[in-house]
Amino acid sequence: MANTASESKGFYKLSWLQRIGFGAGDMAQNLIYQTISIWLLFFYTNVYGLKPGAAALMFLIVRLVDVLWDPVVGTIVDKGNPKWGKYRSWLILGGIPLAGLAILCFWNGFSGSLIYAYITYVGMSMCYTLVNVPYGALNASLTRDTNEITILTSTRMFMANLGALCVKSLPLIIAIFAPKALDPATGKYVAVYNTPESASAWFITMTIFALAGLALLFFCFFQCKEKVVMDQKEAANVKVSDLWMEFGRNKPLRVLAFFFITAFAMMSVSNAADSYFMTFNVGATPLLTTLFMWLGTIPAFIFMPLVPGIKRKIGKKNMFYLFLGVAVLGMAMMYTFVSIPALKGNFTLLCIAQFIKSTGIITATGYMWALVPEVIAFGEYTTGKRIAGIVNALTGIFFKAGMALGGVVPGAVLAWVGFNAEAAKQTPLAEQGILWLVCVIPAILLLLAMFIISKYELTDEKMDEINIEIEKRALKD
Repeated sequence: MANTASESKGFYKLSWLQRIGFGAGDMAQNLIYQTISIWLLFFYTNVYGLKPGAAALMFLIVRLVDVLWDPVVGTIVDKGNPKWGKYRSWLILGGIPLAGLAILCFWNGFSGSLIYAYITYVGMSMCYTLVNVPYGALNASLTRDTNEITILTSTRMFMANLGALCVKSLPLIIAIFAPKALDPATGKYVAVYNTPESASAWFITMTIFALAGLALLFFCFFQCKEKVVMDQKEAANVKVSDLWMEFGRNKPLRVLAFFFITAFAMMSVSNAADSYFMTFNVGATPLLTTLFMWLGTIPAFIFMPLVPGIKRKIGKKNMFYLFLGVAVLGMAMMYTFVSIPALKGNFTLLCIAQFIKSTGIITATGYMWALVPEVIAFGEYTTGKRIAGIVNALTGIFFKAGMALGGVVPGAVLAWVGFNAEAAKQTPLAEQGILWLVCVIPAILLLLAMFIISKYELTDEKMDEINIEIEKRALKD
């Protein structure tokens, strides 16, 4: 009876099928959008035929379009009430065109055409917003229970990293469809995935990922149903200006927003550079490249299930400090191993450093999504408006700003150090530039992220007080 009363106040418990269903939505977005984030720059420069500088400029312009588009989507989502559900409807309405345009991003039919690249990339990014903003709001609409949200977020991150594991297997999948060339060093024929001749292999692989992602979005749609949403009378008053008003008055939201910028910039720079690092600095085969990238995801399956317990033991902030510090240590180890000539070719040492680095990154950046429902609830507590779509649009702007840096910085650095996509062996300066992108720049961003998260003030105890007060107000109304 007590449990029923608690649930009637918004503190809902979810079944494991519902948790997995919600997580499937993030797995879907990883299969589609993380493929774009990690591999599109590499595809553009090595297969499609764009110059690094032109690609970097395009990544920046697309993110500027997002800055204008995201708040519009957030307002549409909060004001709207589609018949299939306020938030989950968009998994289908945005998911179908998202899958189609993601496939077209990796089509080489207009090889080297900037116009085609702009049209498909801008369109894909706008459709991604149509899915990602309401999906982010869906989390906060399922329950107010902070422990349930932690479990939900851990499940979501576990599922998301399943998708990431597939994305980082891309060289192996492309190798199945790619043409073969004779390797003079071994005398064997090996798959070639970084030349224009491999274009059809990239297209086939992206088609597989996009269709699988679309199927997962449908699964998420059927398993999730909103229970904690804004009253329709309040929704009618939502406007785009609410976004910046909320940003100005909600300090925890500002802290989280800047953390998102820094964290996603760090991940995007590092992820975009990994393929160049393994191809040109290490000279790895598709198999070794895949193994190295797997180590960027495997720690999620070990540590994300432990997050609820670790958080209870040492608290939110200390958990962030611990794992961000672990990530910096891994990057320092990797830089050292590559910089010392006697250790440069030791793939085992690189894998150890990659595992340590990824353990820190995955755990810290995975848990940050659990803070989004907290800043939404804080905004509702202080203003009486539960504008989940607006808040997720705002966090979306900032994580895409971080991803913009992740697209612009690698392209700009590669252009500055004289990277030549047609050269099998890069100059020492180009190799050093790639190493900066993998280790030095991400480490600096992580240290900045540690400072930013130190300003976050919402403890679990404070959140319980806030949510209980919100429900008391609702009962009075």
